Amino acid sequence: MEMLLMGVCISLFGLAVTAAAFGAATQSDRMETKPLPEHQPIAKVVPAHFFAEDVVIPAPPAYKVPIEALLLQIDSHVRLEQAAAESFLEYPTTALLHSRTCSPLIQ
Repeated sequence: MEMLLMGVCISLFGLAVTAAAFGAATQSDRMETKPLPEHQPIAKVVPAHFFAEDVVIPAPPAYKVPIEALLLQIDSHVRLEQAAAESFLEYPTTALLHSRTCSPLIQ
C-alpha cells in the first residue's frame, strides 16, 4: 500500500511539473498584443521573389577534352585501385588500409 501511495505521489508531482512546463511554453500565445497607434502607417508585406532577376550562366571553357582521354584516365585510376586492393589482400596491414591513393585523379 505504501508503494502504491508513493507511486501516486510521484505521478502527481510529475504531472504538475509537466503542466507548469507546458504553461510556460505556451504563455506567449496568451499575451495580448497592443494596438498600433493610429498615426503610424502600416507597411505592406511584399512576398519575396527568388531569382527575380535574370541569371547569367557563364560560357563553358573553350577547350574540349576528347572522351577517349577521359576514359583512359578513368581506366588507369581503376587499375591503380585494383592493384592497391590486391596488395592489401596479399599483405593486410593497417598502414595499407589507411594509405592515400596515388592516382592523378585524386587531388
